[in-house]
Amino acid sequence: MQTLLSHGESFTCSGPHYDRVKELWEFDKTKAGVKGLVDSGVTKIPRIFVHPPENLRGLSSDANCIGLQIINHGIPLDVIDNMLEGVKKFHEQQVEVKKELYSRDRTQRVRYFCCGNSFLLKAAAWRDSVIFDFQDGVLDQEVVPPICRLLYPKLLSEALGLGPDYLSRTERMKSEKIPGLYHPACPEPELTLGTINHSDMSFLILLLQDHQGGLQVLHENHWIDVIPVHGALLANIGDFMQILTNNKFKSVEHRVLAAQVGPRVSVACFLSPSRTEKTKSLGPIRELLSENNPPIYKETSLSEYVNYYKSHGLSGNSTLPHFRISDSK
Repeated sequence: MQTLLSHGESFTCSGPHYDRVKELWEFDKTKAGVKGLVDSGVTKIPRIFVHPPENLRGLSSDANCIGLQIINHGIPLDVIDNMLEGVKKFHEQQVEVKKELYSRDRTQRVRYFCCGNSFLLKAAAWRDSVIFDFQDGVLDQEVVPPICRLLYPKLLSEALGLGPDYLSRTERMKSEKIPGLYHPACPEPELTLGTINHSDMSFLILLLQDHQGGLQVLHENHWIDVIPVHGALLANIGDFMQILTNNKFKSVEHRVLAAQVGPRVSVACFLSPSRTEKTKSLGPIRELLSENNPPIYKETSLSEYVNYYKSHGLSGNSTLPHFRISDSK
């Protein structure tokens, strides 16, 4: 097996037996990420990034949509542009600078890595990430955009017919994880994905993306391109919100395509439960239930859902059906 030694070299299989885990570890030890492969001049992607045919269906779309994109959010355009540019500059630093932060240790609050779930998926994603994790420390609310801190919990509570502070006071909508994602140009985009299809294990996700595109959502069994809008924040419902609202709000299955033109840069803000909430129950809001609207999902805990998601939900299959009540339609 080759290692990434000089221009144009990449990881390959040796002999008839392909040791995927060994090749992943060899790649991971370089700490160069996908950007390092691109900089080395590869013209073919390593086998660890080649996805099975079922993951690659419908790569081209005949339809597009704008989606729920917020424009009048009060965040200046220069702040948004600088945030995206900052993520881009981080990933385009020399490897020797970035590698100091390279880690798969989830207890490390600021870390850089390539495709966090690559050892659990059938194939790695063509993506590098830098993540800021606030779960083990007090998050300075002043550094969080107001829209992440206040606006959406109130809007969603009122849309459900509840008091405007219902979700805010439960501490279920805290911003505790902010990844900066970088998808370099790919020499063989038809063989891989920037992010495999999935729905998010959170309540709400606010996404800031650049102009490159590549994000798709699944609608009526068809993949639809989401057209970027400069300066807009894209709002996605997560699995927790679907359970909480008893299917009134649906989580969004989505993916990101690899492309020959790049990089694609984005920043996501995951609104998820605080650490104190993760041992509490998760189920439909009682005030929303009635004889005509019985519970669709059984009561579980956030920790149980997370554990099941990590063991079953990383393959492109939804975790939600496992928690449905068997006789619900």
